[in-house]
Amino acid sequence: MKHDVVIIGGGLGGLLCAYILAKSGRHVCVLEQNQAIGGCLQSFKRNNLTFDTGFHYIGGLEEGQSLHNLFRYFNLLHLPWQKLDTDCFDEIILQGKKYQFANGHERFVETLSQAFPHQKENLQQYSRKLQEIGSSLFDNFKGKAFDFYESPYFTQSAKEFLDTTIDDENLKCVLAGASLKMQLDEHLPLYIYAQINNSFIESAWRIKGGGMQIAESLVNDIRKMGGDVFCKQKVTQLVEENGVVKRAIVNHGEADFEADFFISDAHPARTNEWLEGSKSIRNIYRNRIKNAPNSFGIFTTHLQLKEGRIPYRNCNHYIYETNDLWHISESRNEGKSLLVNYQVPQTGEYTRNIDLLTPMSWEEVKQWEGTAIGQRGDDYQTLKKEKAALCIALAAKHIPGIEEAIEKVYTSTPLTYHDYTGTQCGAAYGIQKDHNRLLQTILPTQTPIKNLFQTGQNINLHGILGVSITALLSCAEITGMDWIKGEIGF
Repeated sequence: MKHDVVIIGGGLGGLLCAYILAKSGRHVCVLEQNQAIGGCLQSFKRNNLTFDTGFHYIGGLEEGQSLHNLFRYFNLLHLPWQKLDTDCFDEIILQGKKYQFANGHERFVETLSQAFPHQKENLQQYSRKLQEIGSSLFDNFKGKAFDFYESPYFTQSAKEFLDTTIDDENLKCVLAGASLKMQLDEHLPLYIYAQINNSFIESAWRIKGGGMQIAESLVNDIRKMGGDVFCKQKVTQLVEENGVVKRAIVNHGEADFEADFFISDAHPARTNEWLEGSKSIRNIYRNRIKNAPNSFGIFTTHLQLKEGRIPYRNCNHYIYETNDLWHISESRNEGKSLLVNYQVPQTGEYTRNIDLLTPMSWEEVKQWEGTAIGQRGDDYQTLKKEKAALCIALAAKHIPGIEEAIEKVYTSTPLTYHDYTGTQCGAAYGIQKDHNRLLQTILPTQTPIKNLFQTGQNINLHGILGVSITALLSCAEITGMDWIKGEIGF
């Protein structure tokens, strides 16, 4: 079967690439190994309630903001987006004390200045830097084609920025407190920290009915434009001839797909495995990918609640019982950090389900790798029950009545993500980015093979906004940057 472009992986990055290239007039094909499309956008239903897996909220969706122009292009603005409370879209609860993040940089500064009046000038400086970095996100599409990594903020750490900008230790923790949506550690580049936080300060949004709607909308439009999207098509080999990839072999020879170009939305280490024996990929490159550390995973406690018990909150809670946020993923902080995300109710003012998210390492579940879902034994079930109990106990300190309101509890670990989405080590944010090892952890879209490209959160930026930017860069390798600029309207 011959296509212009074969895209391996039906996560957000792969689907965005397919959409762009189908719109350019190319015949595209998406190969997804699982039975459901969407990767971390997948939702699941229990007792007619929708639970999200990896998607919870996004930032910068209002007109004129960072994500709006992109979502208009991808025909995603029609989905049932719900704007979070502009006075408090995120509530940081640090050792029992609450702090509010407001939308709009001016209001953001004014709100936090009420709690930290002596830090107002520092907060203004912090805000200006986030806006500066956020506004530079699209510079790559306005100047020369590939100057993306030239920003000095990739080689500066987020922690160093906070240490030199804010001189109140408690405020540093508060500002870092909404960062469970990235791997907050001393390696994190300022660029990633700033562009993510800036977009949420611009505006913050949930989607009513589950993040899977994003994937479904993209798939529908890809097919309308003549593209193919296939599930249960696990790539097991890429066939290379004379320095280019010719075919993707699926399900160990069950079928093959020919194309002029290939884009991998999988982890780069997985892509290298499909090219075993390739002379185009040197060992130094393979080792660079193999040794790149993955970010931590997430343990999620999905709560099904009794009707009319827990009022819906149009914001998120970030709860911490430690000030050591920069090492939050380490075992000594177990049970001390939590992101509480409310599902938008279909009707009324009470929610029926809440997600509780906390960091979890791959090492905690690695011993069960390769086992079948539902057949992992009592020790695995015990681990999940203990983790869920810690999460519920922490949430109960700040959400009155939640323990009595629980009907059922469902859980997922990094191993769950690994099995259902193909995510390497269940990493929530792809390869761990390191401002000191930029070339080893932030990867180019071009591989050593000239017609094989990469996309997705493992490559440079993660999150909805970051993956969208990376998809544009990946497709520009095929269409040319001028075409991308014209399409998006840069």
